[in-house]
Amino acid sequence: MSTTSTTGIRLNTRRQAFNEAIELLSSMRFAIALLVMIAISAIIGTIMQQNQPTPNYVNQFGPFWFEVFGKLGLYAVYSAWWFLLMMAILVVSTSLCILRNGPKMVKDMRSWRENVREQSLRNFHHKAEWQSPLPAGDLAGQMAQRLVHAGYQAKVVEKDGGLLVAAKRGAANKFGYIFAHSAIVIICVGGLLDSDIPIRVQEWAFGKTPFTGDGLIAAIPEQHRLGVSNPTFRGNTAIPEGQASSSAVLTRADGVLIQDLPFTIQLKKFTIDFYSTGMPKLFASDVVVRDNATGETQTATIEVNKPFIWKGLAVYQASFEDGGSKLKLTGFPMQGTKSGQFPLDGVVGNTTKLDDAHTIEWADFRPFNVENTANQDVRAVTQSEKLGSAFARGLDKHLGSAAKNANNKDLKNVGPSVQYKVRDSTGQAREYQNYMQPVTLEGVPMFLSGVRANPGDPFSYLRIPADDEHSVRDWMRLRAALHDPALRERAANSYAGRMSPGSSKGDSGKNDTVQAQLALSALKSLEIFAGDKEAGGYMSVSRFLEKVPQAEQEKAADIFMKILNGTLWELWNAARERDGLAAIAPDEAHARWLQLAMNGLSDSFFYGAPVYLQLDEFEQVKASVFQVTRSPGKSVVYLGCLFLVLGVFAMFYIRERRLWIWIRGQDDGAHALMAMSTQRRTLDFDREFDELKQKLPLKA
Repeated sequence: MSTTSTTGIRLNTRRQAFNEAIELLSSMRFAIALLVMIAISAIIGTIMQQNQPTPNYVNQFGPFWFEVFGKLGLYAVYSAWWFLLMMAILVVSTSLCILRNGPKMVKDMRSWRENVREQSLRNFHHKAEWQSPLPAGDLAGQMAQRLVHAGYQAKVVEKDGGLLVAAKRGAANKFGYIFAHSAIVIICVGGLLDSDIPIRVQEWAFGKTPFTGDGLIAAIPEQHRLGVSNPTFRGNTAIPEGQASSSAVLTRADGVLIQDLPFTIQLKKFTIDFYSTGMPKLFASDVVVRDNATGETQTATIEVNKPFIWKGLAVYQASFEDGGSKLKLTGFPMQGTKSGQFPLDGVVGNTTKLDDAHTIEWADFRPFNVENTANQDVRAVTQSEKLGSAFARGLDKHLGSAAKNANNKDLKNVGPSVQYKVRDSTGQAREYQNYMQPVTLEGVPMFLSGVRANPGDPFSYLRIPADDEHSVRDWMRLRAALHDPALRERAANSYAGRMSPGSSKGDSGKNDTVQAQLALSALKSLEIFAGDKEAGGYMSVSRFLEKVPQAEQEKAADIFMKILNGTLWELWNAARERDGLAAIAPDEAHARWLQLAMNGLSDSFFYGAPVYLQLDEFEQVKASVFQVTRSPGKSVVYLGCLFLVLGVFAMFYIRERRLWIWIRGQDDGAHALMAMSTQRRTLDFDREFDELKQKLPLKA
């Protein structure tokens, strides 16, 4: 019975090192080790997101590991030189394994193994003997006929003065090895055909270089473009409604290459539908494709998993994005004593200069959002900033801060939103997501503004309570007044006058002293809450209370918050009076608004933007993102998959069985010795042997 060796091809040349290299390369142990290495690389490529923007990797791994992983090519594993080299070596190694073992297996399949001896048959585990009254020749013919009826191939040969009936079944099991190993070669070849090797050859031989600047695609120089005859590529093109594109963008590690297409795609209409959870349910693009050479046109609808095929090129519906929606917003200062507002226009994908130190990069617009409104508060964006003590955290909870457990979920459709980045003169940026409409949280309408410092972080939300006019103006007015020393002093004196006891004879001096002390305390509370350059809000309050002896902290906190709350009420009215507005009615609804406004003011110190932008109007422009591919290796890979299925089926479901019957003639008939073997002994094999042992000796 033949076995498959794990050693490789052994050559007998004079170069011993060459002989050993060929033996190792063609050995099964080397191929298995290489497969394990490729599998580990594929796991890394699956876990680590591939071909992402460089800042994402810097933020995720830090500068040191970013450089290390970049040198190893882990950000584009499947196009890394070492991965492609392993694939090529695997093709060579597996091909040599097939070359070494394939001919021997084919020879073994065709062989009847008729060189077996009678004594060796007696050593088999599965054997049987019987006497037959039939002559040896007739018995041999009968045995061969019965084996053929049982599904075997049989042959009768004369051997050592007797007759040997050799039979075999399931010899095609050997094709399993050949097909499975051939599948590895074919799939790897298909993968190499679809790799970026042709693009690298063009970069090396024809001076093609990635483009790293900005500008119109049509104006990008020729050295950054690939021709329509490029044999393989995979690129993306984003097309707004009503516009067209005849090129795709291929992302490289240090820029992009522009792939010219032999046709022009015009997006007529983009359709999208959502589930109730906000996840896209369906998105499809109605397009018109025009051949640039012949002018031939064709209309099509491209959906997910329903690509459009044009002369060997496939156009897939990859995703969707904003195509340059036009936005009208209102800006409110978030720093200083100004509370006025100003108009601002933006176009998604463009930038707007805010002031001498800041620019706004408009990233995205969404008309429909289902969000988890029970997210954490804005302070989570500053990872290094925490409340100073357990007491401060308890105080924050007692005051009803907007902070929420990140695991809480409260999914709601919160309407349109705009996403943008505010970048300062040093190049640092924070990302913001502002919602157009207020969201009702715990019975109160709140304007939400998400903020995050890193692209991979979830948004944390600044929550601004809506005022009586369903706007943020009162909150902005209170914020500006908090940083106005004159208004703070005015509010403190007003609070002291309202809270001081009435004057009586002989006590005017004493009452004046109490009122002055109360005014000073009220002013101090506002100054602490207004903060300094480092922090304000509840953070500043907690730092102040830490200086109080621990035994008196709870009482001091209660007194401090009562004074602060009352003084902020007076500050609110003073700010409204300055703007010519009526005083606020002292009722429960406005008291609740002030409490939520205090939470928002405390969180605003971590907001990190000079302005708050409120979306007023929009004109949406949708864009469809297509992936355009030329994959000559796709059919090759499909063929390899077919071979792999056939190979696995042959190896696991086809059992090879060999059977021999040695017949010797005697005076009263003939003697038969039967033996049977298989590569994998199973209960089915034992059952089949027992059936043959019972049926074959029967008389005709």
